[in-house]
Amino acid sequence: MYETFYELREKPFALSPDPAYLYPARRHRHALTLLEYVFSEAAAFSLLTGEVGCGKTTVVTHFLERFRARVCVAFITSLHPGSGHLLPWIVESLGLEVGQAPPAELFRRFLTHAKSQYQAGRRVVLVIDEAQNVPVQGLEELRVLSNLNLGKQLLLQIILIGQPELRATLSLPALRQLAQRISMDHHLEALQPDETESYIRHRVSIAGGRGDLFTAEAIHLVYAATGGVPRLVNIVCDTALVYGFSERRAQIDAELVEQVIQDRAEGGLLPLTVPVRGVPGSVAAG
Repeated sequence: MYETFYELREKPFALSPDPAYLYPARRHRHALTLLEYVFSEAAAFSLLTGEVGCGKTTVVTHFLERFRARVCVAFITSLHPGSGHLLPWIVESLGLEVGQAPPAELFRRFLTHAKSQYQAGRRVVLVIDEAQNVPVQGLEELRVLSNLNLGKQLLLQIILIGQPELRATLSLPALRQLAQRISMDHHLEALQPDETESYIRHRVSIAGGRGDLFTAEAIHLVYAATGGVPRLVNIVCDTALVYGFSERRAQIDAELVEQVIQDRAEGGLLPLTVPVRGVPGSVAAG
């Protein structure tokens, strides 16, 4: 809609995880380095947590993209307490036939596939997104599956992505064996003010836009309203570009961003801090 007006190749603030747009903030760089380490060491479990919208899935997607030729990925995002046993979901996510096969047959298919991938020089990586929704029995099922090996070689690596409450679940006595197998344990935090500015300019640049498309004052308001949570930053910036296009503004300034924040906050759906009217650069809890 606004891409041509602002000379952008594509929308710079889309909400879907895109590894090409990953901004390497300090905590995100640490997460990537840790993931590379546990992958090279063939560790069974990795844990990446963070509040909603902090970029957890984008980090993992970026990591897997870098190792595309060496991994066979099963990415599961829609589990919930009523999903039942995990094995059918895993088998299906690997592109294998599930049908009406009993558990023993599903396990055989999974094991055969994992062995064939290993012999071809690839490792099966299972990613469970929103893992805080997986019940205790499902997490224990993952622990049992993680014991698969060929001689001394591990056939399956598991990455758990979730919100902070996942840590409380993994601390339960019933899951102590799984917790002890987690080699990487990292928590992503929101961006700092300087990182938020770099993040916004980075995404605009990747999309082909001008470095000064957002003024410094506008970016200050974006951070003050969102606390540096990447998903909220994306929503505010994307909406600001729509408003700017509507008014044929060549640059996104603080006035536009203030209007976006007020309008979105009034809807009650986003946890934004609203600017104080009439006091430039000031904000108040919304």
